[in-house]
Amino acid sequence: MNISLEGKTAVIGGSTQGIGLAIAKEFAEAGATCILLARNEISLKEVVSQLATSHQQKHQYRTADFSKPEEVKAAIESIVQSSPVHILVNNTGGPKPGPITEAADSAFTDAFSQHIICNQILVKAVLPSMKSAAYGRIVNIVSTSVRIPINNLGVSNTIRGATASWAKTLSNEVAQFGITVNNILPGFTETARLESMITGISQNRGVSKDSVRDDLKAEIPARRFGNVEEQAAVAAFLASPAASYVNGVSIPVDGGRTGSI
Repeated sequence: MNISLEGKTAVIGGSTQGIGLAIAKEFAEAGATCILLARNEISLKEVVSQLATSHQQKHQYRTADFSKPEEVKAAIESIVQSSPVHILVNNTGGPKPGPITEAADSAFTDAFSQHIICNQILVKAVLPSMKSAAYGRIVNIVSTSVRIPINNLGVSNTIRGATASWAKTLSNEVAQFGITVNNILPGFTETARLESMITGISQNRGVSKDSVRDDLKAEIPARRFGNVEEQAAVAAFLASPAASYVNGVSIPVDGGRTGSI
């Protein structure tokens, strides 16, 4: 099975921490040249210096704040002017938690811009080089809330569903060019976002964080949280030649927690 990414260039959003960082490391190990996209230049420089270069890759980065689509547009236009892009990983932080009934109207428009609009900007910029190469892989890091809404994530549930519909529509349009579009739906994974969620639940319920962790793990058949490397491994497969006929799907990586087929 060919899961080598040698000779491929990947643009990876949100790649200075969590799942995005793990994907960048996994792709570099598999031979890809990685171009990182995030807002913190100090962190970007540090990550680029740590990525594997056993295939003589020259990794790069661009700074962009995904709450400012114009910055994302400028960054990706700079990238495509200097390099063809074969792989795009759409990954950015999720909306703040909270009940949907208490969400401000602006929370929805801000999240739509950060996810759907920025995804669209990135995709439109990289499609020409993917079509030219007859090879493209677009991987979106979304959430299991695409299948079943998660309590206290009202805005996130809404936007994640929209992202999945956008991705499915896109997958139908670009498959003829050798381009695939797929979603990874991470379950509870050891990241700063999960820790923030646990802290919020702990404070709301007046219970310890350890108690919250135990309750959440009890919902997972695997009885543990996932790690970022497990998400990255699935991303590497979807980005590889081996996944050429996997298109338009949403894959939960959640230890079996999602209660749907």
